[in-house]
Amino acid sequence: MDDEPFLVPDFRPPRADALKNRAALLKTAAHLFDQHGPDAITMSEIAQAAGVGKGTLYRHFNNKTDLCHALLDQDQRALQDSTLRRLRQQNPPLDDLRWFLEQVAAFVARNLPLLDIVDSGAPPPLANHAHIWWRQTIYGLLTRADVPGDRAYLADVFYALLSPQIIRFQLQRPDYTLTHIVLGLHHLLERLTPA
Repeated sequence: MDDEPFLVPDFRPPRADALKNRAALLKTAAHLFDQHGPDAITMSEIAQAAGVGKGTLYRHFNNKTDLCHALLDQDQRALQDSTLRRLRQQNPPLDDLRWFLEQVAAFVARNLPLLDIVDSGAPPPLANHAHIWWRQTIYGLLTRADVPGDRAYLADVFYALLSPQIIRFQLQRPDYTLTHIVLGLHHLLERLTPA
């Protein structure tokens, strides 16, 4: 038997000032990225605008990719929370599915600059574990709505249409807007469901 002492890991919660600094850094980064794009902003500019030292910034985020991940995580959590609230209301499943497709398309469109940074060197977005729940939610709602056909395949189709690459491609067309994309998703869903 090993006589080494068992060391209990230190699980102290973060200090209040550390949480406040992290929140300020995220808020500042989001504002600067919205104004100028993530590629145009340096980590030093974020620290300066947030009123903290670079050491404080790097204690929270190793690089801009980590910062972008944190911002995406915040938005993804907000999407998950609003989805859970919506699904608890017991609306008709097709209404929930239309709503969910709109929300995910909007999430992707507003976060394309951040997704460009985190997707470089990451698994392809369709294999991204953070987004797989989109597919699972789509599949569950297709099932609840009793949409005919191979629901797993249909879930894959909608999931693929919501990928950053597809939405980026569509938004680069001069005649496409987010509204146009959402209406197209709704139209596709209507064609799959019996009247």
